[in-house]
Amino acid sequence: MPEGDTLQRIARTLGAVLQGHAIERASCTIARIDASPLVGHRIARIEARGKHLLIHFDDGRAIHTHLRMTGSWHLYHPGDPWKKPTFAANLVLETADAVAVCFSAPVVRLLSASELRADPWLSSIGPDIANQEFDAALARHNLRSLDTRPIGEALLTQNALAGIGNVYKSEVLFLRGVDPFALVATYDDATLDSVIAEGARLIQANLAPSTTRPGSFRHGPRTTRIANSGDRLWVYGRAWKDCYACGTRIEMAYQGTLRRSTYHCPTCQPARVAPQR
Repeated sequence: MPEGDTLQRIARTLGAVLQGHAIERASCTIARIDASPLVGHRIARIEARGKHLLIHFDDGRAIHTHLRMTGSWHLYHPGDPWKKPTFAANLVLETADAVAVCFSAPVVRLLSASELRADPWLSSIGPDIANQEFDAALARHNLRSLDTRPIGEALLTQNALAGIGNVYKSEVLFLRGVDPFALVATYDDATLDSVIAEGARLIQANLAPSTTRPGSFRHGPRTTRIANSGDRLWVYGRAWKDCYACGTRIEMAYQGTLRRSTYHCPTCQPARVAPQR
């Protein structure tokens, strides 16, 4: 499932090419969606809300996609060959200069203006940590309402705090020395604020404009550790390797009903409770 910075990159890339342009052709393979009425309408803006992507049109309608683990958006010049098979295309939007294709997305919806305003799924999303206008105080308030849950699970709860996925969860908690298996209630507000601030710092750093491609954004591997050698991440994906900070072996355990992998250093992140594996 894409993390918040990935969706922001997708939204900014699509927006740079499509925003303000009129749809000349539109098709959708999902039976309940007729995309043809979008023809002639202009794309007003494209936004990421947590892990949801919204393409807004000039008449108030919006296309909502959620990519999860399988979906992706591609941009092509008209006539260019696609990198994925045609049968995998859920939605195709064409302007005079570009073709935007959504492949294999589990969620594709076309919402009217009133449906968009009232949608319970989208309206319940918490403050998006990848946005410049991110409300850190509200995010902490929402996390505090999850006091009885382990903080490693709470950070992935999108209606509390949107945009943090599995990679950033492990990296942020390591950098702040927080035990992923401890309940949120274990930590004071100052610690929660530091975790939230660290997440915002890492995501914004990975969203910084490219220094080699003016007007574009970084599309390389996500990076939380800058060093001349070694991995680009501190703990994620490094189970049983030595911690860069202390030399202790990094451990991995599964958390929550979805069994999301959590990487941590038992020395740098001293246990507040015994982890349940």
